[in-house]
Formats: sequence, structure tokens, C-alpha cells
Amino acid sequence: MFEKSFITDCEGPLTLNDNAFELAAKFIENGDELFKILSLYDDYLADIVKKENYKAGNTLKLILPFFVCENLKNKDFVDFSRKNIYSVNDSKLLLKYLKNAMNTYIVSTSYGQYIEAVSNYMEVPFENTFYTNVDVDSLSLSDDEIKKVGQFKEMILENPEDYELFDDIFFTQIAEMSIYEKIKEIEVVGGQGKKLAIDDIIARDNIDVNNMLYIGDSITDVEPLEFARANDGISISFNGNEYPLKVAEIAIVSPSAITTAVIANIYAKFDKSKVLRFIEEYNNSEDLKELFNQYEIDLQINEKFFEVFSDENYPIIKVISDENYEEILKESKYMRTNIRGEDIGGLG
Repeated sequence: MFEKSFITDCEGPLTLNDNAFELAAKFIENGDELFKILSLYDDYLADIVKKENYKAGNTLKLILPFFVCENLKNKDFVDFSRKNIYSVNDSKLLLKYLKNAMNTYIVSTSYGQYIEAVSNYMEVPFENTFYTNVDVDSLSLSDDEIKKVGQFKEMILENPEDYELFDDIFFTQIAEMSIYEKIKEIEVVGGQGKKLAIDDIIARDNIDVNNMLYIGDSITDVEPLEFARANDGISISFNGNEYPLKVAEIAIVSPSAITTAVIANIYAKFDKSKVLRFIEEYNNSEDLKELFNQYEIDLQINEKFFEVFSDENYPIIKVISDENYEEILKESKYMRTNIRGEDIGGLG
């Protein structure tokens, strides 16, 4: 057990996937468009309306009746997830390093079927992961309900910004179906759910609350990033959109997780003040190789960083301020869509 804990979101910092979106696109006709519409509705409920007891990431619950209409089972989720893992460059190297440096956890909104596949692929103990637990096999709809949900899908696709219609569909119409009781019981690990996972981790590791690093990239990471920052931990937006960039202290914009490994390496060996000093010097140094030597960056991480990057394309590592926010947001969103694609990169 180490004194510090490294806690990361999965989709974004470690993988390029949005597994739920990809499942929808694969198994539901026009499922990609349906998921994107529901994702925007989810952002609206979480960020604008601030609906009571609503967690960011609930798109994973909203989409479930449409999966049931296609007769999808747990096995379909598992098989698809195992065959469709696309990792961020060098994320395996990052996690390999972390095994001997910090307590390491994946805290993800994703379905458990996907996170189990990722934990096997990345060689991270499954017990060190938090995820949205959904037993698809237990969900069912009658023939009449399947027909009705199919009609709802067409109405949503035809009226993508009619959120009053969506309120009626999801919180009145579907709420009257028997499936709703089981869906209501599902605890989505997003937003406040991720912060609760961090509470569990801190208690499990018996660490000081400020000895944690949290890294995320989307609206589901806002609460844990706020928590890490408020308690003087390390809070990082990795290729994030506007949601994490508004609350994180540090921004990384990079096509490779080796950049994360550099910061993790410094934090594991020293403390937060050393990380912030490194970032300042990184942005003013004329000789990064010498800077890395001064900070005693792990040899494998050091070599890999300069293998991936050269003078003309060093990644962004900055402390976020009012002055540089817009510039970082532009670069971060560009990198996000460039490496994950416009469909996934555009999701909240």
C-alpha cells in the first residue's frame, strides 16, 4: 500500500472508446444519432436543470430500454467490449509504471462488462475498478412496450431538441413500465457517483485526503475533480472538454498517456508543489531533456517521452487560468476529436 492514490477515468485518459455509444451504434438502427441526442439531454439535466438526484452519465440508463428492444444480453455487451478496446497510446506503459508507484484505480461511468474487459486488457485488478453495474439479462419489456419504445425512438430522432417531450417519455411514459423499477435501482458511477467512489478509495487505502491524483475528461468527472482540487490533491483534465477544464487545476493535451506518466512520476516521488514547479519550468525551459534529468524522471518514461515527442510537438501541460482557458479549450477539444473521432469527441 502506497501513501498516494492515482485515480483515473477510463474512457478518455486510458481508452479512446465510448463503449455505450459504440454499442448503440452497432446494435440499434440509428443508434449513434439516438445516443448523441440523449447525451446532450443528459448534459442538460445534469448541468442546466440540475435535476434532483440526477447524475451526469445517466445516458447509460436512458438508452437501456432501446437495448432491450434489440434483445441484447450481457453476453453481447461482453463479447463486443472484448473485441473493441482502443487504448490511448502508451496507457499500458502508464499503468505498468503505476503498479510500483501509487495505489491505482479506474473510476468509470462505463458498464461493468466493458470495464472488466479493459481491466483484463490493461492488467489492472478488477477489484480496483468502479463502474456502472447493469445486468441486462434482468431487463425485459412486453411486446406492446417494445412497440411503444420503438415509437419513442422515432419521436426522439425527429425532435432532437424537444426536452419537454423527452421528460414525458422517460419520466412519465417509461416510468409506468415495469422495467423502470429495475433501471431506477441502477447506480450510475458518474458525477457524484465518482466522488463517492473516491470516498471509498480513501477509506480503503487509509490515505490523507490530499494525497490523491484524479484525472478525467468529461462532465462525469466534474465532482471528483472539484473534490481533488478542494482538498489540495492533483486534479487533471486530459484532452477534456469545457466541463473538466472549468474545474481542474492542470490541463494535459496529448495524444499519448506518457505525458500523464511524467506527472504521475513526479507526484509519486515528491509532492504537489514539485509538480506545479515542474509545469512552470516545463513551459519556460529551453532544454526539456535536462529538465527531465533534474526531476529524476523514470528512465523508461523519459526515453518514451522523447521518442514520442520532439521540439516542434511537445504536449501541453499547463496550470489552467482565466487567461489561458480559451486557448487550452481550443487545443484540448481539437486533440479530443482528433484521436477519438468527432462523434465520440463531441459527447459530453
